[in-house]
Amino acid sequence: ITGVAIMLVLITMSIVTIYLIIDHLLTVRRKDLMPPGLDEQVRQLLAAGQIEEAAQACRARPSLASFVLLHGISELEFDWKAVEKALEDALAEQAARLFRKIEYLNVIGNLAPMVGLLGTVVGMVIAFQQVASSQGAAGAGELAAGIYQALVTTVAGLIVAIPALAAFAVFRNRVDQYVAEAAFQAQQVFGPLRRRKKKA
Repeated sequence: ITGVAIMLVLITMSIVTIYLIIDHLLTVRRKDLMPPGLDEQVRQLLAAGQIEEAAQACRARPSLASFVLLHGISELEFDWKAVEKALEDALAEQAARLFRKIEYLNVIGNLAPMVGLLGTVVGMVIAFQQVASSQGAAGAGELAAGIYQALVTTVAGLIVAIPALAAFAVFRNRVDQYVAEAAFQAQQVFGPLRRRKKKA
């Protein structure tokens, strides 16, 4: 293992990090996961008894919100426990899918410093090995140069890790927020139906 190989690994990780951040900025956003007006449209259709039309409205706008609502609609012919179970399962499935999607940033953020540290340790070993092989003839300047080169990989690892972990925190908060909003929307959509059913 050489410092060059470690740096190539870190450069690759940095490229993947940039790609993931750009991808998540384009896909983990409100208008894609929580289509505006969908919940109100579905609520009105269900209130009018147009169950199939409500399902079609969800299928026409695939997203986190529509996935959850569609699963609830599919269980309307059964009791409310089945509807609630379907909503909970759909929310859990979508949350897990979104968290898996952003988890790669967390993995890179945790691995990059370790890879950088590995490069530093290897570089230090090589530097002191050179001193030993020269029977102490290597000067302090040469030793310092070797240590400097070894420490560069640690710095590079941190440069990769810090943005990756920061982006992961941002996207994790977004996912938490959107999942909570999807749960609230489901309550708003199916709540009136449940109350009407109880009165009946």
